[in-house]
Amino acid sequence: MTEASRSGLVVMKFGGTSMGSADRIRASAALCAGEAGKRPVVTVVSAMSKVTDLLLDTLRHAEGGDRDGMESNIATLAQRHRETCEELLPENAREAVLAGIDELVSEFRRIANGVHMLGERPARSVDEAVAIGERLSALLMASYLQSRDFPAAAVNAREVIVTDAVFGNATPLMGLTREKAAAALGPLLEKGILPVVTGFNGATADGRATTLGRGGSDFSASILAASLDAAELWIWSDVDGILSADPRLVPGARVLDLVTYAEAAELAYNGAKVLHPRTLAPLVSRRIPVWSKNSFAPEKPGTKIVPAIPDPIGPRAVTSMANVALVSLEPASPELTGTKLMGRAFEALAASGAEVLALTSSSYRQSFCFLVRGDELALALQAVESALSLELAHGYVKPVEVDTEVGLLAIVGEGMRGVTGMAGRIFTAVSREGVNVIAIAQGSSELTIAIVVRREGLEKAVRAVHEECGMGGPP
Repeated sequence: MTEASRSGLVVMKFGGTSMGSADRIRASAALCAGEAGKRPVVTVVSAMSKVTDLLLDTLRHAEGGDRDGMESNIATLAQRHRETCEELLPENAREAVLAGIDELVSEFRRIANGVHMLGERPARSVDEAVAIGERLSALLMASYLQSRDFPAAAVNAREVIVTDAVFGNATPLMGLTREKAAAALGPLLEKGILPVVTGFNGATADGRATTLGRGGSDFSASILAASLDAAELWIWSDVDGILSADPRLVPGARVLDLVTYAEAAELAYNGAKVLHPRTLAPLVSRRIPVWSKNSFAPEKPGTKIVPAIPDPIGPRAVTSMANVALVSLEPASPELTGTKLMGRAFEALAASGAEVLALTSSSYRQSFCFLVRGDELALALQAVESALSLELAHGYVKPVEVDTEVGLLAIVGEGMRGVTGMAGRIFTAVSREGVNVIAIAQGSSELTIAIVVRREGLEKAVRAVHEECGMGGPP
């Protein structure tokens, strides 16, 4: 690809709700075509809303020997995409696309039948199967653009994004991806053809299908933006941008016009419905800005995510997570110090893939506690208890304690660094609502203050902090 062909290139990614129906695909395609009239565009698409869940549920039925449930889900998959095709495309453009849908559904059925015969779901097979959702979306989007006389081509990211072999949560190999992206997408862009690339998936260097884990479609868009030296990345979803709080909890929440990479990553990590932290990683060194925009209201400006904001002032946003659990560990014998216990526990957590949302410790009792997502609690407990099985059995470690009636509240803002009294104001605001603070975690960067509270008081605490910090005021 020549420098001229990629000058000003924008990668536009559309989430599941933006691809959720024939009407939404039309609207998303119009956004692509409109921008492509000004500069080169690469589009990345998610599966239609709820389709990935349907695919995974089908594999669960297959694994459990439930052929009727498996076939029922496959019929639903085919019907939804065939009906969308018939609504989306003129009659003279449907035949080849319907055949393409049937071919992809047959490919999924082949994998599901294999799972049914084995009675288990190999991770590699799951990755190959769930990518069908994005491949169906890419087929529909590209076909619709072609039916409107706009040159477009569906591209399987398996031919573009090269990853390691960690199935289900692969990491891109950026050097190899850069080469393959130039080879696969460069010629299309030079001919004025808009590539419609599948999100979420890739392949190992030897061609085995992989997926990129939580937030994978956004991640694949940022991988391509970095690999193609894009001018911008636009993430289209069903929200107006990054807000100062969840508007369902705080009616006065506002859209932030600018946030930094670090702020966006912290907000996502602590429960905000914005980009997954991994999404931003490929963009940082190239300083590629990201727009978070609403495909249902494209006239709204959205939020721009940038490397830095001049003179940031105070907290920018507050976010929360209700489905979390606090796990506490404490040595019961001097044979095992708190440092050793913590090291062993976190090595086990790292191997399991469970994310630690917050960590606090006691220097005297050598005890510590950490917060995990509720849906990762069983995984985390199994990993920790397995790693410490001998110590637990012989009483060197007290029984693991778990509290699921808690919630996480996180206040984020680069402007909090060095602001005297900020933490005190936050705790005072929470206490005025009669909400107990169970644990506190603050990193050395002072970018985030994380507080664990009783779940029943979480919403009150969010509103109190938002008001105390003036987050609903003018930008």
